[in-house]
Amino acid sequence: MNDRQIVKKLSRVGILGNVLLAAFKLFAGIFGRSGAMISDAVHSLSDVFATLIAYIGVRLARQKEDAEHPYGHERFECVASLILGLILAGTGIGIGWTGVRQLLFERDAIEVPTLLPLIAAVVSILVKEGMFWYTMHYAKRLDSAAFKADAWHHRSDAMSSVGSFIGIGMAKLGFPVMDPIASLIICLFILKVAYDILRDALTKMLDTSCDKTFEHRLASFILAQPGVKKIDLLHTRQFGNKIYVDLEIAVERDISLLEAHTIAENVHGSVEKEYPNVKHVMIHVNPAEAE
Repeated sequence: MNDRQIVKKLSRVGILGNVLLAAFKLFAGIFGRSGAMISDAVHSLSDVFATLIAYIGVRLARQKEDAEHPYGHERFECVASLILGLILAGTGIGIGWTGVRQLLFERDAIEVPTLLPLIAAVVSILVKEGMFWYTMHYAKRLDSAAFKADAWHHRSDAMSSVGSFIGIGMAKLGFPVMDPIASLIICLFILKVAYDILRDALTKMLDTSCDKTFEHRLASFILAQPGVKKIDLLHTRQFGNKIYVDLEIAVERDISLLEAHTIAENVHGSVEKEYPNVKHVMIHVNPAEAE
């Protein structure tokens, strides 16, 4: 199965699964008299748009370089992740406000849920956790930030269903106020996931350097290449899910231009082969200092 087929498969599973689950949870929330389950259903419905945006973002990001975009289109994945994070944050705030409104202004109208929302919560936890692992497995295979964000969207839905289960269960035990409190707990879970997704997307859009562990490992690999005497400069920057490297190496000062070029070409090819996420290495060759 190639990358395009994986993207289509993930999108179909995500959209169809979330539509069916959202419909079931909405039915259970309305007829089971549970505000927490209705909030949970809205969260699942937002996952439909999340998967659709992830699909569009990945398709656009995998376009070939062209005259107007010689560095490629990888940042479309960051844009998709950014939109996903904002949708998730908006969903969380909406669910939180529903809980606050019920607690402050509609407490007398809070009803004890039936058994149906409790069953729906269990089904949602199992289905969404399964969708998380399924989506994350293929997102790692694609190295797709957008589909990784979509996977965490599924996980946040599973966590919100855990909150729903606890709140509905407590409400049935004689504490109906726990149903809207569950909505507030769901809100906090969702906002935390949204924050993580937004931070990762912004980091990759702002040419942020890779972490020190990666740079140290990369530097050790470069120094081990034949002919490299020293690294004078090593800068990395993240471009979507790819990495660009700016590098200055020192070689023996009295070798020919052809030999220096061969060393640089070997470093360039070896780095890109060893680190598939490195899209390009820009190398400048300096003469080593005389001993």
